[in-house]
Amino acid sequence: MKKNETGNVKKTKRKPYYTNKATVTVYLVLRALVIFVLARSALKGYYESVFLCGLTLFLMILPSVFSRRLQIELPGTLEIIILLFIFAAEILGEINSFYIRVPNWDTMLHTLNGFLCAAIGFALVDLLNRSDRFSFKLSPAYLALVAFCFSMTVGVLWEFFEYTGDMFLGFDMQKDTVIHTIRTVELDPTRSNKVVALKDITDVILVHGDGTQTALGLGGYLDVGLNDTMKDLMVNFVGAVVFSIIGFFYVKQEGKGSFAARFIPRVHGDREQSQEKEE
Repeated sequence: MKKNETGNVKKTKRKPYYTNKATVTVYLVLRALVIFVLARSALKGYYESVFLCGLTLFLMILPSVFSRRLQIELPGTLEIIILLFIFAAEILGEINSFYIRVPNWDTMLHTLNGFLCAAIGFALVDLLNRSDRFSFKLSPAYLALVAFCFSMTVGVLWEFFEYTGDMFLGFDMQKDTVIHTIRTVELDPTRSNKVVALKDITDVILVHGDGTQTALGLGGYLDVGLNDTMKDLMVNFVGAVVFSIIGFFYVKQEGKGSFAARFIPRVHGDREQSQEKEE
């Protein structure tokens, strides 16, 4: 609220979270869907889903909040992808069990995450590179390397988070994989570090304390998270490499690439200043 010339209090309009028309449309549609899921979950007593819906609504406004606080302009394409990513991960993936029901859903999201994190890491360094406050100028190859390393670091930290959730909170974030071959030195009777291979595994039998046995009917051995973790990191690697290459040519062409510009945040007014310099 501000005072006008006569001393009266004048209400100021609250700025919307997003200003791009396409982003606003996507945001409103996704928010309406999240609120619907939240109401349905509350009526059924699924309070964990209610919490996830609230978390999703909070996460969906964070890009706009960071954009205002840091005076950074987020491209509309990047904003839309971030919103869709949050919705796909929390509402579809967690609440609607797409991680289990849809093949490679988790793989797709981790690939996209690698791409987006590389874009964010690239932008953080590129903004400093363009700033007049700093005298150093980094080469395109170095910027691409930093973007790649930033993305992979975020991916590794996320896997740490999943492992912590599984070990200490009893979750199953690192999804299991049914495999048919085990190679291990633990079964080497000579204890000489030789690999023993168990092949064509078709089932796992549980032996209970009272001596009874239960066949799980898995069709193989249940790997507890290792394959899922490594697959997530590998697809994160693919996404990071793809954007790092795009970012390299973007800097090489002095920011003239229209495709890369759809994913790289810029300082407010930077686009107009660059256009004025060209004129």
